[in-house]
Amino acid sequence: MSLSGVCVTAVESRPAGVTGTSPSHRPFGARVKAFVALTKPRIIELLLITTVPVMFLAEQGVPDLWLVLVTCVGGYLSAGGANALNMYIDRDIDALMDRTSQRPLVTGMVSPRECLVFGITLAVVSTLWFGLLVNWLSAWLSLGALLFYVVVYTMILKRRTAQNIVWGGIAGCMPVLIGWSAVTNSLSYAAVILFLVIFFWTPPHYWPLSMKVKDDYARVGVPMLPVIASNKVVARQIVLYSWVMVGASLLLQPLGYTGWFYTVVALVTGGWWLWEAHALQARAQAEVTGGKLKEMRLFHWSITYVSLLFVAVAVDPFLR
Repeated sequence: MSLSGVCVTAVESRPAGVTGTSPSHRPFGARVKAFVALTKPRIIELLLITTVPVMFLAEQGVPDLWLVLVTCVGGYLSAGGANALNMYIDRDIDALMDRTSQRPLVTGMVSPRECLVFGITLAVVSTLWFGLLVNWLSAWLSLGALLFYVVVYTMILKRRTAQNIVWGGIAGCMPVLIGWSAVTNSLSYAAVILFLVIFFWTPPHYWPLSMKVKDDYARVGVPMLPVIASNKVVARQIVLYSWVMVGASLLLQPLGYTGWFYTVVALVTGGWWLWEAHALQARAQAEVTGGKLKEMRLFHWSITYVSLLFVAVAVDPFLR
């Protein structure tokens, strides 16, 4: 199956570019914004939050700032390419979902061909960027993350199984490995542990959002867990993954990679996460629905949690 082929599952949809925007009505400034939007900058912010602190931990202090800069640029280019290719493949269902109805391919601000070329170009440039300016281990990890997200998640898992976000989330774990390898040109148990933290963080981070917009996913036949299971089942899975995530986050200290500061932050933020996860489960068990379910509380906290935890990863070496 090639990137230029049909999406995995046929979905009846209006064609991409539904608003009928013609080339003559696409101002330069709006076009630039559209291409930036293809990279999904807000998602990439989260990826960089997990990349840079790991570089501090790997260095056990301040890493070379030029290396941090080129690693962040390479990470943005690679993730941006993956996101653009994701939009190219998903343009049929994006046109039918409320939350994606203003994406550049749906509005016609960017054509499918332009998006495809843009995504492939970013993939090639980012791989060479990492290889020539960082190291080739980081380059292959970056390319692997991109291919996993585009091929394994977007083209294979997303429309076939409720486990899509579980295994597809591996791509979002790779920046941790890339940050470590950028500094050391190797991997370690510390990097693997933080990889696992993000792996177990991703489902309970994304499932609350999926609960909120499950009608969107149901409309286009994407079997996100909240689409095919009750709120009780989803909340139980959220609690399960949350406990494993918090447990994984506490492995760094006994293995000697972090000290008291990281451990305190991991305990406090992890404890608060578990409180919110169990509260969501209690509401789901009571069959609360609509706004009173408050599923987005955990979604918003999940972003704060991962930010605070990885800030602690960066600060901890200075307090040991």
